[in-house]
Amino acid sequence: MHATVVSPFARLRSGLQQGLLADYDELIPRTTWDRARIRRHQRERLHDLLRHAAAHSPFHAHRLAGLDPADLGPEDLSALPVMTKADLMAEFDDVVTDRRVTRAAAEAALAAVDDQPAVVGDGALVLTSGGSSGPRGVFVLDAPAQRQFLGSLSRALVARLRVTGAPPGGLHIAFVAAASPVHATRAAVALTEGGALPFHFSAVPVTLPVAEIVRQLDHLRPQALYGYPSMLALLAEEQVAGRLHIAPVTVTCTSETLTPDLRSRIREGFGAPVIDSFGSTEGLVGGTLPDDPGLVFAEDGCIVELVDEHDRPVPLGTPSASVLVTVLENRLQPLIRYRITDSFVELPPVAGHGYLRARVEGRSDDVLRFGGVVLHPLVMRSVLVHASDVVDYQVRQTPRGIAVDVLAPRGVDADALRTDLTRALAEAGLRGAEVTVSAVPDLPRDARTGKLRRFVPMGAAGARQPLAGL
Repeated sequence: MHATVVSPFARLRSGLQQGLLADYDELIPRTTWDRARIRRHQRERLHDLLRHAAAHSPFHAHRLAGLDPADLGPEDLSALPVMTKADLMAEFDDVVTDRRVTRAAAEAALAAVDDQPAVVGDGALVLTSGGSSGPRGVFVLDAPAQRQFLGSLSRALVARLRVTGAPPGGLHIAFVAAASPVHATRAAVALTEGGALPFHFSAVPVTLPVAEIVRQLDHLRPQALYGYPSMLALLAEEQVAGRLHIAPVTVTCTSETLTPDLRSRIREGFGAPVIDSFGSTEGLVGGTLPDDPGLVFAEDGCIVELVDEHDRPVPLGTPSASVLVTVLENRLQPLIRYRITDSFVELPPVAGHGYLRARVEGRSDDVLRFGGVVLHPLVMRSVLVHASDVVDYQVRQTPRGIAVDVLAPRGVDADALRTDLTRALAEAGLRGAEVTVSAVPDLPRDARTGKLRRFVPMGAAGARQPLAGL
């Protein structure tokens, strides 16, 4: 009789699910913590993280030399250097605290991925950022980091299911996102399989033709729907047109900016509450209440700093240049003041908890630079979201302006839109810009992640070329 061979990923998944079922009793009550309680927790976990990193990571040992972790608190980490994705990838083997987990081993595991996520070392999950908006990153999550990440993303859902009761077999969620489990949105499907959790995902690759996505969703009949907002808006149009026939109780967006226009289209198309979520591969997690634009970030798992271009804190209501994240539960690959190039705007706090509440404006590296003129995506987005016939769009920087592709199934007045965009650019300081507007049947997505990048800057050399007359 032959013994059953259990794959490394199957062991990882079993341990993760059993750990989550035990952790929810602690993770769910944390959502009501006030600011003082959050800070006490952060301070305790930060001191443990710094001590471990200094003792076991050559990269961090050098950067933390001469500092006493006991002297550092979450309120001000400015004594610590900032860590970038370039640092992580260039010195990967010295960043990690397990010498068996090398960049070569992680890359080999990613290259061998088929339908299950990559695993290295002692049950570490390997994920990669898509590289669609900057250099590619490779991230390894140990067991505590896995539980914190997936637990923070799912605890609000589990809390609701504990009140309403989970359907037999668990809540069935269709996830319209990445095709490969090297990306977190597809890995989540594999991580929730098996029936131990009160919910599970079914994968529908976002890179499929829309008609095929519709066919698969009609076959699955999911009770809830997750996905990229750009695609969910298109699927809402299919629902309105009578080609899609599903009845999700909630729709959750992830991985892309949920604009007010997309939110409205999704809400009206499916007639269900819309939840927004934020989940970075690095470990930062946030989510909204239904139909609420403010993301609440899980600061029990990360210390979050909203900073300007000089890494100084920005005041409430001011867009940040980037976000510095210290991941409190990953001892294998310590990320300490790690720069994420998203622009956050902190919102006023609300009663009931002390967590950071913010709006994500988009990636800071999506700004378009023409000499001394810097165009924030909002300059163009403010025009495009008011074009009622435009379902979605992509803006590409050109040497002398922008080229805009739009999805407009019912047609669009390209001349009027071009005029409005030209005026908006001039008011933002870019006079004499060349603007083209083209209606297209579809927009290009990243081949691995399926994400749509709405604002595409030119390379550094082209971006620095000023327009004549500026």
